[in-house]
Amino acid sequence: MENAVRDWRGRSYLPGPVPADRPRMFWLALAAMAAISPLQYGYAALLAKEAASLTLLAVWIACQAAGALPALHLVRRGRLGVRACLAAGAALSGLGLAAAAFPAGWPITLIGYALLGGLGAGLVYGACAEVVAAWYPERPAGRVGLITGAFGYGAAPLLLWAGIDPSATSAAFLVAAVLAAGVIGIAARHLRLPPALWWPGDVDPRSHALDAARLRTTPEPARQFRLAQALRTRTLPALALILTCAGAVSVFDVIVVAGTGSWSAVAVLVALNGAGRSVAMRCSEVFGRRHVLAAVLTALAAGQLLLATAVTAATGAGVLLWAGVVFAGLGGGAFYPLIASLVRELFGAERAGEIHAVVYSAKALAGAGAVALALLALSAPASALLAAAALAALPALATPRLRIPGLPATIPL
Repeated sequence: MENAVRDWRGRSYLPGPVPADRPRMFWLALAAMAAISPLQYGYAALLAKEAASLTLLAVWIACQAAGALPALHLVRRGRLGVRACLAAGAALSGLGLAAAAFPAGWPITLIGYALLGGLGAGLVYGACAEVVAAWYPERPAGRVGLITGAFGYGAAPLLLWAGIDPSATSAAFLVAAVLAAGVIGIAARHLRLPPALWWPGDVDPRSHALDAARLRTTPEPARQFRLAQALRTRTLPALALILTCAGAVSVFDVIVVAGTGSWSAVAVLVALNGAGRSVAMRCSEVFGRRHVLAAVLTALAAGQLLLATAVTAATGAGVLLWAGVVFAGLGGGAFYPLIASLVRELFGAERAGEIHAVVYSAKALAGAGAVALALLALSAPASALLAAAALAALPALATPRLRIPGLPATIPL
């Protein structure tokens, strides 16, 4: 390849000019992520109040997690264009939000919301994450963390509207459907991938690869793993298990806080769920991904204990509820971009998208776990919250022990 630059590990780069519309592509991807947020967090808070609607939520989460993997794979391989992927995501996400306005027992809710809406959200999630990571190769983890944060806090306006006027819930979902179709449709027209191996010309890739400060907190992988090789390691199942446990607790928290009737607390929980992602990513660049992930999971576990105390306290329940919301919110979404960046750090950047998509598919199990906790909370909320605390605490203890695959076990962590 002419004009290719190689770093000390033999990786190739093609430095080129930074297009003037790169920031616009970032903001459009962020807006598209925010537009699909009501499908998960809006539905969980406003409508997941009985077994039938909880089941639909679990099916939606499974379809969303499963849809992200093929979407990212096809876009990355060039077999599906970004425009086609997002256009389909716009139509299916809009349909899913419109179907959410109907009662849970109706067939249109199962087909439109849970199946097609979940698939559409997966297409949007996978395509936007791939586009942003490709256009910001010098700091992909931080940028992708910002757009996934929008997936968390994007539902806050809908929650406030429906919380103030519960009779407007159906109308709120219909408005969200129109907005999602429009916003994602606009993103489909403008988002595109850069040329293969593109690197911003104003950043020297060789100096970046040798940055000692960066290597101390985000060490290089032992080699560039392919998906089949990553599947044979112990690290990939460990990351999937962490995401399953933390993901179940994150969705469950939205359901249980909504059950208190405090819609301002739900809105703050969802907002912190999104904002905490960018904060955690910034902290991880200073203290390291694994240490910050352990801290995030510890905060999530502490939030469950505070919420459990709040539901059983005779006095001070309000203060404990808000304290639990803060801890659960800060820990309830930040693990997603941290795990994504750990995949890149542990397995290499070449196949990071595909490997992370496999890890992210464990979110399907997280949805089932969230529903199981929510069903338990209908009769024993304190017990469900204590179980959720254990689910978050166990991976928090194991996270600092994650090893870089391919290195001898005698090398210190």
